Amino acid sequence: MRVVLTGGGTGGHIYPALAVAREVSRQHPQAAFLYIGSKHGLEAGLVPRADIPFQSVEISGLKRKLSLDNVKTIWKFIRAVSDSKRMLREFKPDVVIGTGGYVCGPVVYAAAKLGIPTLVHEQNVVPGLTNKFLSRYASKVAVSFAESLSFFPSAKTVLTGNPRATEVMYGNAEAGRRFLGVDPSKKIVLIFGGSRGARAINEAVLSMVDHMSTLTDTHFVYVTGDVHYEKISASLREMENVPGNLSVLSFVHNMPDVLAATHVLVGRAGASTLAEVTALGVPSILIPSPYVTNNHQEKNARGLERAGAAQVIVERELSGDSLLQSLTELLQDQARWEQMRKSSLSLGMPQAATDIVAQLSALARKK
Repeated sequence: MRVVLTGGGTGGHIYPALAVAREVSRQHPQAAFLYIGSKHGLEAGLVPRADIPFQSVEISGLKRKLSLDNVKTIWKFIRAVSDSKRMLREFKPDVVIGTGGYVCGPVVYAAAKLGIPTLVHEQNVVPGLTNKFLSRYASKVAVSFAESLSFFPSAKTVLTGNPRATEVMYGNAEAGRRFLGVDPSKKIVLIFGGSRGARAINEAVLSMVDHMSTLTDTHFVYVTGDVHYEKISASLREMENVPGNLSVLSFVHNMPDVLAATHVLVGRAGASTLAEVTALGVPSILIPSPYVTNNHQEKNARGLERAGAAQVIVERELSGDSLLQSLTELLQDQARWEQMRKSSLSLGMPQAATDIVAQLSALARKK
């Protein structure tokens, strides 16, 4: 099978595409891939690292207000469609999958116009503009949440879950602990603000560093994001007593292993993160980003909270004290932790990548 993958801007769009690629490779060892993204997005670094050929188109997102920039964006889109058609003709894919972000707009649209079967995957409860636009042209639409089904044409839309859920099922907890250098007797709290980090979470964590040592049976793994790592490291160097049960990392490339070893996750409520924690049954304290379109992260998070799988702290109420209190209460209440774990597992869709690949294979056979 020959597959073109596209999607970018944030890890939430890129990692699901890479998870699909790995599942395709497991089922079809001779499969060939091409990833079309933006050279300015995270995909430009992450995709080559995954040993997948990468090509780029120049594209930007539409402004939500009337702007001359939108004229330039439309021109870029037209040119990107032309470039995408050239790449697609050269690669000759059996199927194209888009996982969101404005970069997949011209690629999936071009594929549809060339008669190549296409699938778009929506990670969030509330769809993005690009996927809503592409759903008119795509052969199939896959969604992560049942609440999303009503946004798309019912005849072509299926509920699959997020493919990152399948990816983390291959995680190895022992390997994760070895990577972190954490004793098996310690509970691991993973604090993660997403691929680019989150300043509000970083500030809250810094203000609770002095109290981490009181939780003697816990090791904190604090992933700052590349953007914030140097500043956070400098702040920690200025502190007199940085606790020994804290590890600070800029980024984690073997996240499935680390998540498999995690007792509690503290982080944003991106769709990929929620797919991962529910597949593994990891209780979580979620701090939705208020800076995303349609406030979709809070809508994602509230679903887990209603099910009893997570606690939500909105960013305006986040502080070092509130986060420490929530963590302490959860870490010291084993019965509550067990119930949250059970609830989280009940929401998981660990077969997601397998189901998406089944959809891709069916589309390729119809070509």
